[in-house]
Amino acid sequence: MLETQEIERFHSELQQNIQALLVSEEEGATPEQIFTDSTLTLLDEAGETENFRVCYDEKISKRGIEHKINGYALYENYETLDIFITIYDNTETIVTIQKSEIDKAFNRALKFLENAISKGYVDQVEESSEIFDLANTLYKSPEVREYLSRINIFVLTNGEVKSNIEFSKTFSNYRVLLRIIDIHYLYNLSDKSRIPVEINFAELGVPLPCITTNVELEGYQSYLAIIPGVVLANIYEKYGPRLLEQNLRSFLQFTGKINRGIRDTIRNEPHMFLAYNNGISVTAEEIRLETLSNNEGRVITYVKDFQIVNGGQTTAAIYHTCKKYSGDISQIYVQLKLTTIKNKETIRETVAKIAEYANTQNKISASDLSSNRHGLIRLEMISRSVWAPPRAGQSTQTRWFFERARGQFKNERLLQGFTPSKRKAFELTNPLRQVLTKELLAKYINCYNEVIKNNRIAIGPHTVVRGNQKNYAQFLSHNLVEEPDEQYFQDSVAKAIIFKSAEKVYGIQPNAIGDMRYITVPYSIAWLAHKLNYKINLSKIWRQQNLDSEFENILHLIMVNIEEYIKNNAPGSLYGEWAKKEECWISVKNQEFDINLNKIQNYIRDENTVNQEGRDDIDQQIRDKILEDIKSLGDENWKKIYLWCKSSGQISQFYTDMAHNIGKKVRDRITLSTKEILAAHFILEEVGRKSTLLQSIYDDSEE
Repeated sequence: MLETQEIERFHSELQQNIQALLVSEEEGATPEQIFTDSTLTLLDEAGETENFRVCYDEKISKRGIEHKINGYALYENYETLDIFITIYDNTETIVTIQKSEIDKAFNRALKFLENAISKGYVDQVEESSEIFDLANTLYKSPEVREYLSRINIFVLTNGEVKSNIEFSKTFSNYRVLLRIIDIHYLYNLSDKSRIPVEINFAELGVPLPCITTNVELEGYQSYLAIIPGVVLANIYEKYGPRLLEQNLRSFLQFTGKINRGIRDTIRNEPHMFLAYNNGISVTAEEIRLETLSNNEGRVITYVKDFQIVNGGQTTAAIYHTCKKYSGDISQIYVQLKLTTIKNKETIRETVAKIAEYANTQNKISASDLSSNRHGLIRLEMISRSVWAPPRAGQSTQTRWFFERARGQFKNERLLQGFTPSKRKAFELTNPLRQVLTKELLAKYINCYNEVIKNNRIAIGPHTVVRGNQKNYAQFLSHNLVEEPDEQYFQDSVAKAIIFKSAEKVYGIQPNAIGDMRYITVPYSIAWLAHKLNYKINLSKIWRQQNLDSEFENILHLIMVNIEEYIKNNAPGSLYGEWAKKEECWISVKNQEFDINLNKIQNYIRDENTVNQEGRDDIDQQIRDKILEDIKSLGDENWKKIYLWCKSSGQISQFYTDMAHNIGKKVRDRITLSTKEILAAHFILEEVGRKSTLLQSIYDDSEE
C-alpha cells in the first residue's frame, strides 16, 4: 500500500514537472515529447541507452497510422539501435496499458524499421525532417550493415503495464527485442539510479560450478567459475551496455569492431578459447549458492547486480562472432571471477578500484573512475551558495542547482518543500530549468572550450555530438578544473544560458530551422566562440541571465548557415556521422559565412578592462589552458616568435614587445599577469595565422 502511494506521488510529480517544462519550452513542444525526453534522460544516465535523440515521426496511410517513433539512439559503434515509441496519458491518475496497446506500439516501431532499412523511407521525407538523419543512415551507411546486430524497441509510458510481456522478432536478419518502461520502472529508476541486472542461472538451466576460499575475507568474497559462451552471449544480447559498471561506461565502451584474435580463436580453435583468454571480472551485490548432491561442489544459481568490470571486449566479441559471423560458440567457455562486496557503504569505491586494477588492456586512471572528483564537489558547494541576479523585469534571485549526483535536486526539494507553500518557495528560487547535471555541464563547457592536445582536437563540438557519455569522459580528462572558483561557476552558467538560448532560437518541429538541433547548436556556439577568440563577455551574460534579441538573431543566422554547410558537405549525405568527426569541425570553423559579428560588439570583452575584483574578465579554464601552452613553448621558442614579430612587421610594436617580455618571464619562471596571458594568446593566434613558424616549432618538438 505504501509503495502504491509512493508511485502515485511520483506520477503526480512527473506530470507537474512536464507541465512546468511545457510552460518554459519554446512554441511547439508537446507533453508527449517532454515526457519522452525526461524518460530517455533517466535511461541514459542509468546506462540503459546512449546518445539518444528525441524526434517524432508518424506515417499515416488510408488504414490509419502505419508507423510511429518518438526517438532513437544509434550507438557510436553501430552495434545497437534503440527505437523509442511513447504511450503518454495526460491525466492525473495512472492508467493501465493493455497488452494490445503494447503490441500495436511495437508493430508501429517495427514498421518504421522495415520502411527505413528495406524500403528507402529516406526518399520519402524532406531533409529538414527530424527523422531524415536516421533514415538516411539506416538505408545508406555501410557501417550499419556491417556492425548492427541488436535492435531494441522501447515502449515508454507513464501508465502501468500489469502483464509480463516479453517477446522478440527477427527482422531482416536482425534480432529485435521489446523493452517496456512503465511508471513502475521509472519510479524504481528514479529512486535507485539504475535497475540492477538480475540473472537466475538456475532458471536458465545452467548453474555455474564455482570454487571459493575456505576463509572469510574482510569486506568481500570472491568466486571462480566457468561460464559457457552461449550463456554469456545471451546475457549480453538481453542487457548490452547495462552489464558494464555505470561509473566506467564512459571509459570502457563495448565496441562492434571485433578483436580479430578473439574472433579467429572462436572460428578456428574454439576448444582453446579458455586457455588463450584471460576471462572476465564481475562484481555483484548478492549471489545464491547451492551445494551439489554428495558434496561434489557448489554452484552459483542467482546473481543480483551482475556488472562486468573487465572483459567487455571479450563478451562483445563472442556475441558478435555468433550473431554476425555465424560462429559456433557451443565449445566456448570463459573464466569468470565474481566478487561480492559486503560493505554496502563502500561498494562504489571498491568496485571502482577492482575495475581499475583488473583492466590492463584499457588503462584507466584512478581519477577517471571516481564519481567524487574534487572539482565536482567544489562546483556543488558553490552552486548552493551563489545567487544569480534577477532577470530584467523580475525581482527574485534564483540559484543554478548543480546536481553532482543524480537525485540531489529531488531530495533537496522534498527536504525543503514538505508543505505546499515551502515547496512553491523552493521551486521559485530553484527553477527546474536551471538544474545542471554533470552531463549537461560537460556539454555546455565542451562546445565553448576547444581543447587541443598533441596537434589533435581533443574537445570540440564534434565530441559533444558523440553523446553524453563520451563527451562527459572527455570533459573529465581535459576540461574540468580541479579548483573551480565562483567566477568559473558563473562563466559555466553563462555558457549554459548561451546553449539554452540557441536551442530555443533553433526551435522544434514543425517550426524549427531543420532536423539537426543536436549538431547545429554546439557547432554554432563553438564557431562563434572561435571567431571571437573566446572573448565573449560571460560576466555580462551572467549578470543579465539572458541574451538580448540582437545576440539571438546572430545565433539564428549562424545556425542557418552551419546547418546548410554541414548538410551540403557531408560525405554521402551522412551528416550525422560526419559531425562526430574532427575533420567536420575543422572544416566548419574555417568558414566565414559572411556574418557581421560587430552587431554583438557589446558582448565582446575589452582585453584592457579589469573587472571589479581586480582581474581581467577571462574564463579561468581558458586562462589555465593558455598558460600551459605558453610555458610548454619554452623561452627559446618565444625568442623565435619575438624575432619573427620584429622582422615581419605584421605584429604591432606593443605585441612585439610583449613577446619579448613573455619570453624573458618564461625563462626566469616569473608569474605572468592575466593581461600578459591574454596578449600571448593573441600573439600565438596571429603568428599561427600569418606564418608557418608555429607549425615548424610544434613539428620539431614531436621529433
